[in-house]
Amino acid sequence: MTQEQWQAVDSYISDLLVPEDEALAAALATSEAAGLPAINVAPNQGKLLHLLARMQGARTALEIGTLGGYSTIWLARALPADGRLISLEYDPAHADVARANIARAGLDKVAEVRTGAALDTLPRIAAEPGAGPFDLVFIDADKRNNPRYVEWALRLTRPGSLIIVDNVVRGGAVTDASSKDPSIVGTREMFELVAREPRLDATALQTVGVKGYDGMLVARVIE
Repeated sequence: MTQEQWQAVDSYISDLLVPEDEALAAALATSEAAGLPAINVAPNQGKLLHLLARMQGARTALEIGTLGGYSTIWLARALPADGRLISLEYDPAHADVARANIARAGLDKVAEVRTGAALDTLPRIAAEPGAGPFDLVFIDADKRNNPRYVEWALRLTRPGSLIIVDNVVRGGAVTDASSKDPSIVGTREMFELVAREPRLDATALQTVGVKGYDGMLVARVIE
């Protein structure tokens, strides 16, 4: 199959099962206008995150990597009105776009965006009364730090929580043990950490579609 076919199938699925709405379309449009990279999750992937959070019965969620807030909106919509989502974004300009998109979607009472390096922000969240444990953690940030993000996710969750890591196949390059690419090295280290971690029960799926060839890891905290 070709990229053109993958895109056609994604469009078919999204047209039928993930109809676009004003808030989500605006989030993509304002992100593009602001010059943000088009690396947000695809619509059907956003819907998958939403459904996983709903099936989880999540009331609290943590997102590492906000970008323009597209996935944040999907996740926040899955939470109850008194739920809480904290999303971490390194780039202040990206965070400003995301905050505006979240507010336009009417979700600024549920979701907040915190700016700064996640590895600096996560310890502060851990020390914050009432900030956790989180029912779901979605990791979609710089891949070199994926192992550290998973370690923090374990600290900030409870048995039964879900940890989801995006972009874990890297076009198949994840199998290259000789790679010096920091994103590949970090992703492989993350897989190895999850594989040896007795508190996690996990699998990963390869995906194709409008975002090319990649994949997603889903792990459940079991103890």
